[in-house]
Amino acid sequence: MKILVCVKQVPDSESPIKIDNDSGWIRMDEITEFKMNRLDEFALEEALVIKEASQNVSIDAITVGPGRSVEVIKRAIGMGADRGIHIFTEFEGYQNSLQISNGIAEFVRDRNYDLILTGAMSEDNMQGQVGPMLASRLGLPWATSVISLKLATDKNSVYVEREIEGGNRDTVVLNLPAVLTVQSGINSPRYPSLSNLLRANRQELKTIRAKDLAVQASREDLIEIVYPQKSRAGQVLQGSQEAKAAQLLEILYQKSLL
Repeated sequence: MKILVCVKQVPDSESPIKIDNDSGWIRMDEITEFKMNRLDEFALEEALVIKEASQNVSIDAITVGPGRSVEVIKRAIGMGADRGIHIFTEFEGYQNSLQISNGIAEFVRDRNYDLILTGAMSEDNMQGQVGPMLASRLGLPWATSVISLKLATDKNSVYVEREIEGGNRDTVVLNLPAVLTVQSGINSPRYPSLSNLLRANRQELKTIRAKDLAVQASREDLIEIVYPQKSRAGQVLQGSQEAKAAQLLEILYQKSLL
């Protein structure tokens, strides 16, 4: 069984974000720390759990991005992935979901992966589109926000439970190959091991230039990014303690907090 896990390098949440007014994008050279997208760690861990429970399972980790992105591939191998694939982009600017998903699809199309896993969304763009777009491009069944999955004994299908609105769950059985986007909380991602990190530093990664892939032209233009406006609105309750308690109770009920 062949599993592909899509991982992304994102800025560390503690790194200050500065906007370049000329390019309309983030000043990536000002960011000092990058990391693997947290939800992709859950997807990778789920692949590792499958590998530990089955025989003849191999895991490839793939990322799309500039040269620095190889670090997330090395971390994936450090966690237990078998091989790493880097779709190298020669620019630091904004890449939309269509470009990313098309690049991955063009690479994996004829490589017969049985299961493709991604995080439910990335921490930077938070669009949650790469997984569904990748599945559509490959013509595969897919499910999003997966919080539980179980392979059939014959490994021809997978049973998944999805998180949907209102705290409810949706259940579905998909024939393999399929694409799943994994939600946080499905497992507890492991730390990379020293032996695997040493292997990651020695192992040669497969590198493909994005411009050599038959990727569709972008259909999206980034117009502008702005800092969120700071706002602090408060409501002062008036009256006696009993009146204020009643007002507070009503507010909490209106906001469905009680």
